[in-house]
Order: sequence, then structure tokens, then C-alpha cells
Amino acid sequence: MSITIYHNPSCGTSRNTLAMIRASGEAPEVIDYLTNPPTRAKLIELIAAAGLTVRQAIRQKDTPYLDLGLDNPALSDDSLLDAMLADPILINRPFVVTPKGVRLARPSELVLDILPNPDIGPFRKEDGELVSPKVPHRD
Repeated sequence: MSITIYHNPSCGTSRNTLAMIRASGEAPEVIDYLTNPPTRAKLIELIAAAGLTVRQAIRQKDTPYLDLGLDNPALSDDSLLDAMLADPILINRPFVVTPKGVRLARPSELVLDILPNPDIGPFRKEDGELVSPKVPHRD
């Protein structure tokens, strides 16, 4: 099974998501999207597959979002995408792709919904928060 995470190693949510993927027994492809950003087509694909709007996929916190005037509701999706591609820190993270779907894993435990083995056992995030393990439903 192939799993890809668009990862920022400086982001706690991204690190927790990656750790959950690994705790599930998977060895994902890790793409540092700040140094290897997705293409415009791939970014559009990720956003759509995750069921998000472009505006929902743009990161506001700790980015130049306000300085660039990206809070202007009149800006088109194309303008927002241009900004995200010009400065990838504006791409919210982490996006995770599995054969079961695509998620923007915020909070990180949303990744469990698309992992082949979501039963990761007891898991503590970096901040100490305990994530309840997901156990697959058995009929």
C-alpha cells in the first residue's frame, strides 16, 4: 500500500501525523512540501480529493497570509493558488494520500480515517494528548 504525506518537519501536527502513520505499520513516502512543493495540478487535486475549498486549504497562522492581503474575500481561487505555489508555507499541512482517500490531517488523528490499519494502539501526541485508538469495525 502506498501512502504519501506532504510534510513539514517543523510542524507538530505534521510530525504527529507522520508518527501515527508509522505506528500503523506503514512506511510512507515523505515529501517536504516546503522544499519540494506540489505542482499546481497536484495541489488542485489534493484540495479537491480532500473535499476542501482552496480557501480552506490555505494556512493563515505563522504565514504571510495577512501581509499578502489573502484575507480579501474577492480573491479568486487562482489567485490563492498562485500565492500558495509562490510561498509553499501557505499550503496547510499535512495532506496525506492513501488508497482510501486524501485528508488534510488537522487535527492529526484525522489520518486514522484513511489508514489501512487505524488501530495504532495507545498514542500520545508530542504535547502529551492521548489519542484514542481506532479499532476497525468487525461484522
